[in-house]
Amino acid sequence: MSELILTTYDWVPEPPRGYVRDLRVRWALEEAGLPYRVQSTPFRDRKPAHFAHQPFGQAPWLTDSDISIFESGAILLHLGELSPALMPTDPRGRSDTKEWLFAALNSVEMASLPWSLLIFSGNNGDTPVWKLFDGFLHQHRLKHLEPVLAGREWLAGTFSVADILMADVLRLVDRFDGLADYPACRAYVARATARPCFVKAHADQMAHFAKAD
Repeated sequence: MSELILTTYDWVPEPPRGYVRDLRVRWALEEAGLPYRVQSTPFRDRKPAHFAHQPFGQAPWLTDSDISIFESGAILLHLGELSPALMPTDPRGRSDTKEWLFAALNSVEMASLPWSLLIFSGNNGDTPVWKLFDGFLHQHRLKHLEPVLAGREWLAGTFSVADILMADVLRLVDRFDGLADYPACRAYVARATARPCFVKAHADQMAHFAKAD
């Protein structure tokens, strides 16, 4: 197998540390036991070479031989294809994993990201915009995800890349106490983040950014 190279920022401000999306990739690589190394790209001075790998100037991206993959969901899907530790081998399990992977991105994160950005920016007061996004996240996403997670340990039967992505999406909501009324969602996040591979991935990301301070 060719060497896998995970590229992330050399530094980020303190608030997003522990939540930058290279953590999802680190976590998956650790769960699969795939050898990899991490390299940095400048956060402040993003050059053309950066945009050649990631058209929006974001991070991370993964290099696998002559393949360069951006977007954390696409990277997780690629890694899932490489390891049964990240995706079941049976057709039903693979299908379930893929649909929940996309649900985490397109249904849950699509609602939770603007919600969290409003909190980050301090625009979560008694305004129509806040009420819209807060209501949408709770009534149309978390309310329906709660009974799903109350009835299973992991989304696709066994732990998979779908859980890495969904748990990481919900983890940001939980950071702002958004899961207070959803005990199954909160327990799911706690279960996922108690895994040794998450603990290592989180610590590695924090150490990586701290080195540049």
